[in-house]
Amino acid sequence: MSIGTSIAKARALAGLSIDELSAITKLRGTLLREMEADVFTHCGGRMYARGHVRNIAVALKVDDKEFLRIFDEEQGVEKRTMRDLLVENSVMRQPEEVRKVSWKALVIISLISLALIGLIQIIVSNVSGSTSSEVAIEAPTTATPTPTTSAAEQNIYSTGKGVEVIVATTRAKSWLFVSDSQGRTLFSGQLPQGVSKVFTSESQLDLKVGNAGGVDLQVNGKKIKAIGVDSQVVSVSYGVDS
Repeated sequence: MSIGTSIAKARALAGLSIDELSAITKLRGTLLREMEADVFTHCGGRMYARGHVRNIAVALKVDDKEFLRIFDEEQGVEKRTMRDLLVENSVMRQPEEVRKVSWKALVIISLISLALIGLIQIIVSNVSGSTSSEVAIEAPTTATPTPTTSAAEQNIYSTGKGVEVIVATTRAKSWLFVSDSQGRTLFSGQLPQGVSKVFTSESQLDLKVGNAGGVDLQVNGKKIKAIGVDSQVVSVSYGVDS
């Protein structure tokens, strides 16, 4: 259960409306609705959002430590890089630390390079003086550019090729969490409006969408009908036969 769902459930059990909770906590009703939809972009930063969660828990007379634990698990992962998540879930290895080169080694390398350049210049000069024909030096061919990662490839997250899900924030931004059948996290964070990301896995993909009404899904090449409405938190799973 997400932190937004936990807040909404605790509020309902306390018999309070959004406006009543707003009067107690001094937080805007619109902000409370966004928080219940797991949207914390208008809280003024993670520190302020964490304080709001604690104040809401106190107002609803529930365990504020448990609320903060859930918040940290969901929102804290957003600042972690994709490489950290893949290393943690054994998808890739931790890159080895690059050894530092001492200044003495750099000096030695520089001296050797200068000596080689001087030797080459002497050899070229002697060859030019001993022959009447001109030595033609062909211009080097254009070097093959180093392959770079395109913007499209940066939006592809994969642990296999059995099932493919494309998530597009067509109508509004949304919070998104994606994992595979092994529980490995492929993505967790906010998606701005107008972007799309591709996720693939061997057998299954599990998604939790924070603003279902603003998102379109395409599963295994087929467009999926709307999975929810605005501000609704929806969890869905898709497999090879979906």
